[in-house]
Amino acid sequence: MIKMTEIRKLTTQELNKKLEENKKELFNLKFALSTGNLEKPHRIKELRHEVAKIKTVIRERELNESKEEAK
Repeated sequence: MIKMTEIRKLTTQELNKKLEENKKELFNLKFALSTGNLEKPHRIKELRHEVAKIKTVIRERELNESKEEAK
């Protein structure tokens, strides 16, 4: 599981790329779960948390940019 400090070190482009990768993996895991072929069910929860963390950092950056533009 990736830590927030590691996520904050990444650029916005890297975050967007990681977000897409995690969403694809999450989709595949959910598909495997529905077909009964899932080996690591805890990975779904980990990915959901990672996606949320990445989205949080992206949103924080968007808000900081809009604050700076408003000044």
